[in-house]
Formats: sequence, C-alpha cells, structure tokens
Amino acid sequence: MIKHGQNLIIECDPNKCTGCGICEYACSYAREGTFNPLRARIQVVKLGLHTNMAVTCRKCEDPPCVKACPKEALIQREDGLIVVDEELCDGCGWCVEACDFGAISIHPESKIALICDLCGACECLGGPQCIQWCPEKALCLIDKKQLPQKARVGAVKRLIEVTAK
Repeated sequence: MIKHGQNLIIECDPNKCTGCGICEYACSYAREGTFNPLRARIQVVKLGLHTNMAVTCRKCEDPPCVKACPKEALIQREDGLIVVDEELCDGCGWCVEACDFGAISIHPESKIALICDLCGACECLGGPQCIQWCPEKALCLIDKKQLPQKARVGAVKRLIEVTAK
C-alpha cells in the first residue's frame, strides 16, 4: 500500500519487461473501467527487438510539464505527484511535449492530460495495478532517492561483466 508523503515512483526493469502491455490494460481498467492502452497512465516503449520498458511519471523536482502548461492545470503536490485539474486542462499537449520521459499522454475522448498518480484514486485496490498485474514482476515502487544508488550498482555490474569477458 502506498504511504502518503513518500516520493515513490514506478521503476521498470527492462531486463524483465517483455512489452506485453498488461500494465497498460491494468491501468486503464483501474482508472477508466475499460481495457484500452490509449487511456493508460503508463506506456510501454519498445526500444528494439528485445528491449522494452514501461514508462510513468518520474516526479521531476522542477517538472517541465507543470511549467509548460499555459492553463496552470498541472500541479505538483508535496509528495511529488503531478495532478491534473480537469476543469482547467484543455488538452493542448504542451505538457506532453515538455516531458523528457514521454510519461504523459492525452485522453482520446476527454482530451485531458493523463499522468500516473500511483493509482492514488484507487487506493482501495491496494496500490498501482500495473505493478500487481505485471506477469514478469518488471515493475516496482521505489523511493526516488534510491535512483542514484541503483544506477551506480547497475553501472558497476555492467563494468564487471565487460571486464570478465
């Protein structure tokens, strides 16, 4: 279960992600009541024949999406979540263009920005549905503060692999 006030993000292990898209379907069903990847707040990106990665909001410290919104419809909460004021959002797409991670999309019908909020509106479901339904366990919740250490560990592992050959 998500604890309020934590700066958590969904992390994807590209070594485990098969690109199946179940995370997109789980998200769209939990949030929209339909199995439609175009309505998901997580997107699977295919980086090549064998590399896939699911992408969600990274909770940037100075989010360019929030700055780019001409209607001030995006707000970053204290816990880092970016929330969309649906009354103000007109679907202009400036936030989509501003996001360095490709983590924002526009709802195909309502034209409202779709941004992962860790299933915040669905806490009765027990947290992010994409994580719960991922068959390969490629997704997990981590504290943003762990990212630099995780990157260092990964770099050292790759260095050891390369030098061992």
